[in-house]
Amino acid sequence: MRKTIVIVLLGGAASAFAQGKKADPNLGLPEMPVPADNPQTPEKIALGHKLFWDTRLSKSGKTACLTCHLPNKGWADGQTLSKKDDGTMNTRHTPTLLNAAYATTFYWDGRSPTLEKQIGAAWRGQMGPKDDAGAAEIAKKLSEIKGYKDEFGRVFSEDPTPDNIAKALAAYVRTLVSGNSAWDRLEAGDAKALNAAQTRGFALFKDKAKCTLCHAGALLTAYEFKNIGIGMDKPEPDPGRGKVDAANPAMKGAFRVPTMRNVAKHPPYMHDGSLAKLQDVVDYFAKPHDSPTLDEKIKGGVQLTTAEKKDLLEFVKALNGSEPSAAAKKPKLPK
Repeated sequence: MRKTIVIVLLGGAASAFAQGKKADPNLGLPEMPVPADNPQTPEKIALGHKLFWDTRLSKSGKTACLTCHLPNKGWADGQTLSKKDDGTMNTRHTPTLLNAAYATTFYWDGRSPTLEKQIGAAWRGQMGPKDDAGAAEIAKKLSEIKGYKDEFGRVFSEDPTPDNIAKALAAYVRTLVSGNSAWDRLEAGDAKALNAAQTRGFALFKDKAKCTLCHAGALLTAYEFKNIGIGMDKPEPDPGRGKVDAANPAMKGAFRVPTMRNVAKHPPYMHDGSLAKLQDVVDYFAKPHDSPTLDEKIKGGVQLTTAEKKDLLEFVKALNGSEPSAAAKKPKLPK
């Protein structure tokens, strides 16, 4: 499957490397899924870019989407847990938005089926509107800003609404993609893409370290839900997917498997942000916290030598890809 994706979508990337040509920054990524009712347009993306950076979307006027998704923090926030607009704490770690639009479900527990729904819910819950009435009130305030009123009119042929605000933001998030990692270049035919340590780490990733049991394919995840024991040693563990899919006992303590792409760019790790460094993640899998629903694939742990751990971490750095640089620039906001 991985080779098929490269051949079909990249059209001769291997020969491009052989000829010394510059590779596509999205090298290795599959086609972006875009819903029929929210097609991508440059104008919509530009509008979403502004909204993402604008604190006027929050109840307090102090919080923007950018507050928790910073370009220099790998499009996450670098915190174990972050605060909401009203000052209360989140109970789960802020995930990266890089390549987030490829997911098949959203949130750590997968409770949202689409990017648009997830953005709408996160806007309400994280930034303060709370309910539909609060979201409608902020949309009305945006319509009183001439620049926004005009731009929404051009893009959606109507004034700002909670629905089209979420659609514009989703269009922007779909531009936060990152491919062309050293690993992608290797898969596309560049035999020199990895150094010696990364090559050894890649072999470990595929075999002894068992990483590909959960992190495989072009996106290095199938977005399945797994209980890997994180937090299960607490008095009241987070039920994760078990709250959404209560009829399935196996989902208790399970969380969506994240992509490994760009993972070195956005510590800390896990749904609760409890592991500060990638080294901590590797060390954790030597002896994961046990629970009745612990995933069978990791029972018994993964035992690696110090040298092997070092090589594995070097390979993980080879999964860092291109940066969506245009999307990271502060836009001029309407007045």
